[in-house]
Amino acid sequence: DEPNVENTVAAAAILKRSEVNQLQVVCLNTSVFSADAAPAPPVYSHYADDVLRSVIRRLRERNASLREKVVDPYATSPEVTPPVSKCGRKRRRRPLGWKLRKCLCPVSSDRRYIAWLAVVAAAYNYNVWFCPARLAFPYHGRTANKFWVVFDVLSDLVNVVDVVVWQPRLQFVRGGDIIVNRTQTKAHYRKSFRFKTDLVSVVPFDLLSLQFGFSSGFRLNRFIRIESFFEFSDRLESVMDKAYIWRVARTTGYLLYMLHLNACAFYVASVFQGLASTTWVYDGKGTAYLRCYYFAVRSLINIGGLPEPVTLFEITFQMTNFFVGVFVFSSLIGQMRDVIGAATAAQSYFRASMDGCVAYMNTYTIPKLVQNRVRTWYNYTWASQGMLDESELLDKMPLVMKIAIAVDINLSTFQKIALFQGCDQQMLVDMLLRLKSIIFLPGDFVVKKGDIGKEMYIIKSGAVQVVGGPDNSMVFVTLKAGCVFGEISLLQSAKDGGNRRTANVRAYGFANLFVLEKKDLFDILVHYPESQKVLAKKGRWVNSSGLKTRSVGVRFPRAYLDRGIPGRREEPVVEPAQLGDGVVVAHQRVLPPPVRHRVEVPASEDGADHGKIKNKTHLRRAPTHLHVVIPRRTRHGFPVRQHQAGGQRLENSGVRFYILKTGNRK
Repeated sequence: DEPNVENTVAAAAILKRSEVNQLQVVCLNTSVFSADAAPAPPVYSHYADDVLRSVIRRLRERNASLREKVVDPYATSPEVTPPVSKCGRKRRRRPLGWKLRKCLCPVSSDRRYIAWLAVVAAAYNYNVWFCPARLAFPYHGRTANKFWVVFDVLSDLVNVVDVVVWQPRLQFVRGGDIIVNRTQTKAHYRKSFRFKTDLVSVVPFDLLSLQFGFSSGFRLNRFIRIESFFEFSDRLESVMDKAYIWRVARTTGYLLYMLHLNACAFYVASVFQGLASTTWVYDGKGTAYLRCYYFAVRSLINIGGLPEPVTLFEITFQMTNFFVGVFVFSSLIGQMRDVIGAATAAQSYFRASMDGCVAYMNTYTIPKLVQNRVRTWYNYTWASQGMLDESELLDKMPLVMKIAIAVDINLSTFQKIALFQGCDQQMLVDMLLRLKSIIFLPGDFVVKKGDIGKEMYIIKSGAVQVVGGPDNSMVFVTLKAGCVFGEISLLQSAKDGGNRRTANVRAYGFANLFVLEKKDLFDILVHYPESQKVLAKKGRWVNSSGLKTRSVGVRFPRAYLDRGIPGRREEPVVEPAQLGDGVVVAHQRVLPPPVRHRVEVPASEDGADHGKIKNKTHLRRAPTHLHVVIPRRTRHGFPVRQHQAGGQRLENSGVRFYILKTGNRK
């Protein structure tokens, strides 16, 4: 049969329509499955929906709070962490070769190397002291030569060991790198000028004594090793606590050595002229060295009373002796003055600071009681730490050295503070760098009840007492070195007086405290958000607890906390008074801390009954007047920029306070 054209067209249209419907269904399913969430179910009752949502929210909050209490990553255990100790297993012994290798590859600042330099310096001093004496005085003989040979061999052996063993292995710095390679250290030493002088100093010219006779003149090449002595002197000063002692001893040794050389020269001159030939030369009586040394002392120091020289040689020798004596003695005296001045520089600075402060107090007629306390503070500060401000010394050090010193002194104390447990260790290190040292005298109040808490305190040395009651005669607790107080006030806000001190803390004796200010803490917490969360959580726990805030870190009965000095008023009383156009002078009464006392209020003449306030506790304040200049605003709300008063130009930008120090006010 032939196909029907109309049926074929209708079938094609139906097939096309079905394909379009399938494509729409596929697109709809794709959009549904690609959505983030399923479509919201239909809401039949808005009230029921709100109730269910509220119940679910409360359940989630409850679960979160319970989970926070049960699983707290920042919580600390009440038990003390046991100290870290080494395990009981046997330590493996290192071979002897390793110890020798470590000993023979020294660092210039190593104390073992400094000890070896002391031996080298002793050998050098043996040569420079005894060679001139043996060359000038008749100290060579068959019996004495045996001892001289033994000591000469020992000193030469020390020099050879230093040149062959120690110096080629000494580490050095090149381009910021520490070179420890044996080949490179040996090459570095052989290229130095010191190697050439050391090599000349160990040449055995003593063997010429076998041909020309025994003489100490063949050992004069040992004097070239003077650099080893100066190296020992510099290294010793770097490790000594009081280096000025060695400087004084070294300068004294220079003076004695110059006298020693002059004594040897005088004996040689006496032998050249002939012993006892004139009254000026040595007469040959007594101990030759002692008599010649006595002559050198009187000659170089220009004491006088010496015999007059007779011959031309004696006159020339004595004139040269006087000239050298004046030059050497004046140089050594100047060097000694510099050494003593450097040793007492800190003491001189302390005296100058104290004298300047005393002169300032005398100028303004400060009471003697205050002056005595200031002197006591100066004396104790200097005696305890040897300086007035430790920060001046630390400011000259690099940051790495500051951190090392701060960590060694205070990190263990900071880690014991419950407030900072769970915080980042690097944050604690940054806090250590912000600490400031303050010394309080006996009886000084560190904090007072009602004061605004802006810092925390760490007791470095001494003790403080938490006091209260009438006249602060009741001692609640005594805090000693290592204790911390005032740390809670760092986290509390000023809302409703939350950051005010709740107790009085007084220094029991001389107390040295470290202070950390709130501003410094907040500057640090900006870089440690996790630690900030920990501290914020602990601060909320303190605020939400039923206990009163213990800004000193100690719990007291509520009855004790209700006593003491109340908080002073922060807003001053201002009485404005007009002074010309544009400037207002405020007569301000600054209210000092109130003092409790009892007053008896008598009945008034008009018969009014004041019995209700009789025998009540009132606050007495001693008004102190300040004169404050405040720019008056114009009609447009802007402050007056300039004002001419009494021939003096006043430029006001904002608010300026002027305290009348001397003179009268107009």
